[in-house]
Amino acid sequence: MRLSEIVLRRLRLPLKIPYKLAFGPVVALETILVIVRGDGGEEGFGEATILTGYTPETIEGAWAAAGRIAGSLRGMDAAAGKEWALSHHHDAPFTVTALVTAIEMAEGSPYLAIAKETPVPLLAILSASEDGAIADELERHIAAGYATVKVKVGFDWQDDARRLKFIQNRVAGRIGIRIDGNQGYSRADALRFAGRLAPDYIELFEQPCHMDDWAAAKSVAEVSPVPMMLDESIYGEAEIERAAKEGSAQFIKLKLMKAGSLENLARQLDRIRDLGMEPVLGNGVAADPGCWMEACIARTHIANAGEMNGFLKPVERLFEIPLAVKSGAMMLVPGRPRLVADTVLDRLAAETLRVAA
Repeated sequence: MRLSEIVLRRLRLPLKIPYKLAFGPVVALETILVIVRGDGGEEGFGEATILTGYTPETIEGAWAAAGRIAGSLRGMDAAAGKEWALSHHHDAPFTVTALVTAIEMAEGSPYLAIAKETPVPLLAILSASEDGAIADELERHIAAGYATVKVKVGFDWQDDARRLKFIQNRVAGRIGIRIDGNQGYSRADALRFAGRLAPDYIELFEQPCHMDDWAAAKSVAEVSPVPMMLDESIYGEAEIERAAKEGSAQFIKLKLMKAGSLENLARQLDRIRDLGMEPVLGNGVAADPGCWMEACIARTHIANAGEMNGFLKPVERLFEIPLAVKSGAMMLVPGRPRLVADTVLDRLAAETLRVAA
């Protein structure tokens, strides 16, 4: 297959409600949608949703890089195109992943071949911050069939500890809890928070300190009564190996957008298990294409609740037939999703670039 056309669209997808993170609320997804077409009629798509803090990329820089790399892929065969794009992975990981996964999909990647309807369990996000609203939202998630809920911390450690205790008492074992610090704590505050933790119903404690502060990660892991997970610190196999060597985490979370390709992601998930840790997968800040691809990988590589729930947050959905959630699980169905009509994508796009061979 030769690459005959690449279409790039820069989308802004407003969220239904702001997504609260330790470094500020997210009100819209800034997404670069890539569509790759081959000379035999093949087609695939990929996505880069840029959130500074998850990646060093900015939406402006990623858009410029996507245009440059797409231009250089003009007329290449698929294998050469993937190799060339991946040579830029270090500097633009999210951008390169969108291009490479679109090529993989156009080639017919076996990771995306769904033979029968398959449920992929997801976790729910607890958005409320006041006790009454928290209690109501927890009941809705439990009634909807979710087995795991994520609680964001990393704000004020004392208030976080009080709120978490309320949630643990309210849950009373009916749903598992993951807590996510989103790099929000200093080392001192992370240690104070960990010192207050009771492990009741808590599966893991994710990334309390800055992604580059490996010493803090190790310090918290040594005192926490809850298993630690690294997320933003992990970009590939080098960081996975480091986490295992230093004992910084028992869980490692990966996102497709960091991995460069579907093939790389599957290999890294296997490597986490080889090193005695447990992989977690999923991006809560991604649109339909990225979440669907992650779920396709999760069905064969993950044994816990996936975090690929970002597709539920925007007002607009990008698939003609929206991804369905039933009893707390994304339902994968045979065949491939189709993007919404070009007229809809054009309406959502701030910029569009077409590169033809």
